[in-house]
Amino acid sequence: MYTILHAIIGYLFLLLIVRVLSRRPGAQMTPFEFVIIFLIGGVIILATMGNDRSETNSVCAVIAIGMMHRLVSSLKARFPVFGRIVDGTPLVVLKDGEWQTEIMENMRLQDMDVMAAARAKGVKSLAGMKYAILERNGAISVIKKQQ
Repeated sequence: MYTILHAIIGYLFLLLIVRVLSRRPGAQMTPFEFVIIFLIGGVIILATMGNDRSETNSVCAVIAIGMMHRLVSSLKARFPVFGRIVDGTPLVVLKDGEWQTEIMENMRLQDMDVMAAARAKGVKSLAGMKYAILERNGAISVIKKQQ
């Protein structure tokens, strides 16, 4: 019975914290934000299923994570270099019809992935693209050639 109560309290608290901390839809979250969400979830699970069933410890841990999130967000806003380290930078994977193979290999990205993103944007072939950019959130932006 205590496990169920801890799970319910943990869920409600996690829902509140995610609502306060997160501003973007899942597809637009940065890796940094995903780490925060999973870390908070892990803390709640430990309080629910672990040997330490203290809600106080769980709440304190989640608050600490939330405060760290706010601190890192502030540092990212104040120091753009720090933001690039935490969130990364957009990478050009196609430039003027030429694949940037070294970048694609490092990111484990295949040309088929880029072409799928292009088709989703209405570009049917490589000839229709000027640039393809791997964004910080993992999405692929396609910039069409001017006709």
